[in-house]
Amino acid sequence: MKIVNMHEAKTHLSRLVESAVKGEPFVIARAGKPLVKVVMIQAEEPRRTGFLKGAVDLPEDFDSMASDEIQTLFEGRGPA
Repeated sequence: MKIVNMHEAKTHLSRLVESAVKGEPFVIARAGKPLVKVVMIQAEEPRRTGFLKGAVDLPEDFDSMASDEIQTLFEGRGPA
């Protein structure tokens, strides 16, 4: 693994970061003493939509279930 001193890291940061993104991590040192390791962050898997399709049964009237009760609550008449 490549070790660079603080001054070199400041001078060539863009180049060093590009190398880290390509899978070549490096260590920044001060006075020859390692301080930090720079590595690429692994991207999180995007959330999948529809991953439960077929695993959950919804009633045909799901979108309108209890609509009368909900409407009554929104109109401020309270539960029947």
